[in-house]
Amino acid sequence: MRMIQRPLCSHSCVVKKNACGGCGKVYRGIYDRRRRRTRDLDCGDRAIYLDFELRRVDCKVCGLKQERLSFLSPNANYTERFVLSIGKQCRVMAVKDIARLMRLGWDTVKDIDKIYMREQLRRVGPPTPGVIGVDEISIKKRHVYRIVVSDLDQKRAIWFGGDGRSEADMDQFYAFLGPEAAKNIRLAVMDMWKPFRNSTQAHALNAAILFDKFHVLRHLGEALDKIRKAEYARVTGDKRKFIKGQKYILLSHRENLTNEGKRSLRLLLKANKRLNTAYILRESFDQLWTYNSEVWARKFFDNRKAQLRWQRLEPYEKFADMIERHWDGIATYCQAENKVALGFVEGLNNKIRVIQRRAYGLRDEEYLKLKILTANLPEL
Repeated sequence: MRMIQRPLCSHSCVVKKNACGGCGKVYRGIYDRRRRRTRDLDCGDRAIYLDFELRRVDCKVCGLKQERLSFLSPNANYTERFVLSIGKQCRVMAVKDIARLMRLGWDTVKDIDKIYMREQLRRVGPPTPGVIGVDEISIKKRHVYRIVVSDLDQKRAIWFGGDGRSEADMDQFYAFLGPEAAKNIRLAVMDMWKPFRNSTQAHALNAAILFDKFHVLRHLGEALDKIRKAEYARVTGDKRKFIKGQKYILLSHRENLTNEGKRSLRLLLKANKRLNTAYILRESFDQLWTYNSEVWARKFFDNRKAQLRWQRLEPYEKFADMIERHWDGIATYCQAENKVALGFVEGLNNKIRVIQRRAYGLRDEEYLKLKILTANLPEL
């Protein structure tokens, strides 16, 4: 492959003023100069390099620094427009594929993508959330977790960190945000994990706690599956065939099932009365999040709890006791100003899993962090 060299400047066009690459302060004199070759956008199948003179200034604040040139990226080996081009491709393609296409090393493409994502974060500015969503993700086997905090108004992740999911890990987010910004948080959406709640109540004094509907319903789904397993152990003979292998059909909402799945569900519910009752109670529980009055929401819950007394559905009784203990964080949703879109956190989790799966697991945690924080930002 033949390189095309384009001299950008010479002694006949010397720039009299030179800006420090660190602080931006302008100096008339220079410390030294040297020739530099920088990768630019390709032209067809030809790689283009810019050959130019790069100077250093002896900055009183930063020390020896290269001059600041508008067309260069933070890594002087590449122009800014080359970095933007690679960064845009990394949003939709795997690093390995881009490296092969652009005839670059895998690590080189990853480093360029990091430059692109840091610029995305710089342009969007520091977060000032009013409504936050808190969740944890698993980054490795053996229960290695990190906390992800999202701005639900802006619909983007704003923090990724911690060494687990303890209260001290959650405190790191509020230290990053600062006490003044924490005071502006009016609502925090999270699961029923106590350390998250304790940290938020300690730092975001004006924030109401709202337990995420999808996490609550996940507990309800787990209770329904325990009932299914208990029924499989209780019945014998041909009745077992209606229950075996029907876990996901039973846990899915009816409207999400195929025609074949709906037929299997009808047969299952017709064959087992206890599972039919448990399924109806699970489906109707969604109504709890439709009320605009805490009084009516409480009446609905008390009515459902009373129905369980005669059903002998122990997992549901334990679930109802859990809701009782966390009622304040569920009733918060009844207030009109707190009816936020609760599906974003779950959607972000799905997007994170796609990022991890596409890369077959990201061993560079900083890279994973940048991918998550920029997942919902517009491209540059």
